[in-house]
Amino acid sequence: MITKNKKRINISVSNEVDSAVALLAKRDRVPHATKVAHLLSLALEIDEDQVLDALAAKRDTPRAKFVSHALAWR
Repeated sequence: MITKNKKRINISVSNEVDSAVALLAKRDRVPHATKVAHLLSLALEIDEDQVLDALAAKRDTPRAKFVSHALAWR
């Protein structure tokens, strides 16, 4: 996740979260802010997966029509 255009954001976290991030950053030998940015990116991916899973679950009914992979990617 290397970008040239970064935006600084300010957040408030508990001491426990700050300590945990500090330990993870030290373990991975990266700056604190880099670790926070990475963890935030992971959280966004997980959130997106949950949204897409909910959409798929709603569409997955006994009467659902299945489309072949080849046909879907035409």
